[in-house]
Amino acid sequence: MDWYGSDSISVVYRTPEGKVCDEVLFREDESRLFLVNKEHSWAFDGDGEIFRIVSEAYRIRLAHLFDPVLAVHTSLVEPLPHQITAVYESMLPRQPLRFLLADDPGAGKTIMAGLLIKELIVRGDLKRCLVVCPGSLAEQWQDELYRRFHLPFEILTNDKLESARSGNWFLENDLAIARLDKLSRNEDVQEKLSIPECRYDLIVCDEAHKMSATYYGKEVKHTQRYKLGQLLSGVTRHFLLMTATPHNGKEQDFQLFLALLDADRFEGSYREKKRSDDVSDLMRRMVKENLLKFDGKPLFPQRIAYTVPYRLSEDEARLYDGVSQYVREEFNRAEALHNDKRAGTVGFALTLLQRRLASSPNAIYQSLRRRKERLEKRVDELKLYQSGAITTQELKYNGPLFDTDDIEDLEDAPEDEYEKAEEQVIDHATAASSISELNKEIATLARLETVAGDLTNRGEDTKWCELAQLLGYIFLPASTQLQAENMPDLSSSAHQKLVVFTEHRDTMSYLVRKITCLLGTPDSLVTIHGGMKREERRKAQESFLHDPEVKVLLATDAAGEGINLQRAHLMVNYDLPWNPNRLEQRFGRIHRIGQTEVCHLWNLVAEETREGDVYLTLLKKLEQARQALGGQVFDVLGKLQFAGKPLRDLLIEAIRYGELPDVKAKLNTAIECAVNREHLQDLMEERVLAHDTMDASRVARVREEMERAEA
Repeated sequence: MDWYGSDSISVVYRTPEGKVCDEVLFREDESRLFLVNKEHSWAFDGDGEIFRIVSEAYRIRLAHLFDPVLAVHTSLVEPLPHQITAVYESMLPRQPLRFLLADDPGAGKTIMAGLLIKELIVRGDLKRCLVVCPGSLAEQWQDELYRRFHLPFEILTNDKLESARSGNWFLENDLAIARLDKLSRNEDVQEKLSIPECRYDLIVCDEAHKMSATYYGKEVKHTQRYKLGQLLSGVTRHFLLMTATPHNGKEQDFQLFLALLDADRFEGSYREKKRSDDVSDLMRRMVKENLLKFDGKPLFPQRIAYTVPYRLSEDEARLYDGVSQYVREEFNRAEALHNDKRAGTVGFALTLLQRRLASSPNAIYQSLRRRKERLEKRVDELKLYQSGAITTQELKYNGPLFDTDDIEDLEDAPEDEYEKAEEQVIDHATAASSISELNKEIATLARLETVAGDLTNRGEDTKWCELAQLLGYIFLPASTQLQAENMPDLSSSAHQKLVVFTEHRDTMSYLVRKITCLLGTPDSLVTIHGGMKREERRKAQESFLHDPEVKVLLATDAAGEGINLQRAHLMVNYDLPWNPNRLEQRFGRIHRIGQTEVCHLWNLVAEETREGDVYLTLLKKLEQARQALGGQVFDVLGKLQFAGKPLRDLLIEAIRYGELPDVKAKLNTAIECAVNREHLQDLMEERVLAHDTMDASRVARVREEMERAEA
C-alpha cells in the first residue's frame, strides 16, 4: 500500500483466481469497504448448496466407473439383452468407433444409438453429435432422443440455416439432426460441414444403405449420397452407420459401402476373393429369430405370409390383354430408337403403366387418361408450330431422361420425389418419332381408356372383392363368405387393426371410398402417403395406434420405413412391390419390438397374368421354404437374384415374352434356383455377415451384470 496524501491510497491485491491487480481508493470509497476475517482452511462455514452441486457434478462425472450401464439407468428405456450387448460390448470399447449396426428391422436400433450417445456424453467423450436420417424420420428421432434420453437435438431447416448468427448453423448447435437429402443435394451446406472447426465427436447415419455406390462393369458410380457419406466419415471421430438392409445381393457394392468405415481396407477395385474377410470388427447383425428377452423367451412372435390368388373377370382380362399388348409394342419401338437413355425412359414409363394395370382399374384408367391428354396436347402444339407440314421427321423428346442407374436411384428416393418423376415420365415418354405415330398411339390409348373407364364405373373389381372378403373376415365375421379353414383364428385378439399397402395414389383414393363404404364410417380408416406433411402423417399414425375407432391404415411405401405400427398384427399387400426387399420393410412395420401377437400377411396376386404367375410361383416357393426354414426367409428377399437379374427384370421379361414356352420355362427355372432350400440357407448364413448370436447363457450373463449394476 502506498499513501498519496491523507485522502487516497494505492492498493495491490491478488484475486481468488490468482490474478494480481492494483486500484486507487479514496475517502468516499470507505462506505463500500468492509473488513473480512481471514478464513480457516477447515472452518466448514461455506455455502452448503454450492458444495452439494459441486460434489454432485463430480459424482456424475465419475459415475460410469461405479455404474457400467449408467445411460440405461438415467434414461426412460427398458433395454433388451441384444441392445445392451450392442452398446456396451460391441460399440463402446471401440476407440475410435467406426461401426455398422445392422440388426433386423424393429430390433430397436434407435434405442441403441440413444444409449450410445448418452453414455459417451456421461463419460466426457462426446460434446458434438450429428444424426443424419431420411426426412420423414427427423421428427421421430428428435422426439425419441428427448423423450427417452433427455437429449435436446435441433433439426436443421432452411430458416435456421439462413438465420444462424455465425453464418454456420452447425457451429452453433452441438446436438443436431439433418435430413439426408438436404445434405446430399446442397453443396453450400456441405461446405459448412467440411470446415475444420465443425468436426463432430459422433455422426450417426440412419437408413445408411441409401448412401450406396454401385459397380457397373469395372467402373464405380458414386451417388450424391455416397459422396456425402465419404464427407461425413472424414469430419467425425466416431462414425456409426445403421441399416437393416446393408447387403443388396452384390458383394462388390457391399464392400464399397464398408469403405465408408474403412477406406484403406475396402476401397479400390473389387476382388472376388475378398468376401472371406471377417468384418465382425466393423459391424454386427442379429436376426429377429435369434433375439431373446431377459427371461430367455423369444423376443419376436411368429410371422406367417399367405398368398391369395384370384382370377380376373372377362372384362378385366380384356383390359389386361389390351394394355399389355400396347406395352409390348411400345417396348419394341423404344428399342428401335437406338438411343439408350430415351429407350430406358420409355421402358420405365411402360413399366409404370403395367404396374398400375395390376394395381386397380382406377389407377390404370387415370394413367391412360392423363397420358392420352398429354400426348394430344403435344400433337396440338406441334401442329401449331409446324402448321402440320412435318409429319415424318423425328420428333424430339423434351422430357426427363432416365437410364438404368437413374431408375435404381429413384427406388431409394423419397416417395414424393419418386411420384413426381413417375408422373413426368408416364405422361411424356413415348417412342413415337412422328406426328402420325403419335396419333396412332393416342387412338390406342383412347380405346384402352374407354375399356378401363367402363370397368371403373361398374365397380366390378375382382381384386377389391378379395380384399373385401378379408376385411369381412377380420372385422365383420358374421357377414363374411370367406372359407375360414385356411385362415388364422383371430378370435382371441381384441380390437383388430389392419395395415393395407398399395403403391399408387389413384388406387389409394379408390380404396378409401370402398373401405369406408364397407365399414360404414369414414372414422374407421386413416391414410399415409408421401405427399402428406409430416405433422399430418404423425397424426394419422397416432390415430391408428390409439383410437379404437380406427381399424385400417391404408398406406403407400412412405409408411414402409421408420414408422412403428406394432399396435397392428395384420397386413395386406394390395400391390406387390417389384423390389422384394420392400416386402420385408413393410412386414417389419408390424413385426417389431412390442409386438405380442402372431403377425399375418396376405399377398394378393392375379393368376393367369404374366407378372402375376411369376410372383405366384415365387411366393409359393417362399412359403415352402418358410415351413422348412422358419421366418428368416423374409429377411433375405432383397438378396435374391434370378439368373443374375433382379426381380424387376424378370417381371418385365415375363410381360414382354411370357407367351413363349422356352421363356416361361427359363423364368420358372430362375425362380426355382433362387428360392431352393440350399440356396436360401446359404443366403441366410451369408446374411449374418458378422456371426453374432444371442443364446440363453449369454442372456443370463447380461441379466446378471444388469442386476449387479442396479444393486
